[in-house]
Amino acid sequence: MLNNKIPPVIVVLFFAGIMALIAHYSVIDFTAFITYLAASLVIIGCLFCIAGVVSFKLARTTVNPNKPEQASKLVTSGIYKISRNPMYVGFAFILAGWGIWLSSLWALLCIVGFVVYLTLFQIIPEERALTKLFGEEFTEYKNKVKRWL
Repeated sequence: MLNNKIPPVIVVLFFAGIMALIAHYSVIDFTAFITYLAASLVIIGCLFCIAGVVSFKLARTTVNPNKPEQASKLVTSGIYKISRNPMYVGFAFILAGWGIWLSSLWALLCIVGFVVYLTLFQIIPEERALTKLFGEEFTEYKNKVKRWL
């Protein structure tokens, strides 16, 4: 003989009602959390970008991503010990912050498109130019430090 005399559907509805009451009286406002998370990601992104530019300026080499052949020095210190492309990593963090701010998973998926596009059409051509300029030095650096993170 079954101990439960109440049909399971009624039990589900009962607990659904209890959950609705709890949610109604204990609403967690994620607005502040989303704001802080988004701002934190944007700040981290800006710090990566700034650190990349500062490292290039200290090395007295070009920051222009459209003319990698004008690089006068291979920068491997500072933020460039963490990533070969810290400015692009910074941009990805900034986009992640924007996606969080927009509260859209679909918008966040655009970061994948950004990474793929930049890798194919910016980073790989830059790496070819840097290999021509710096040869084995750049190859060794590529083997030690990841492209993104």
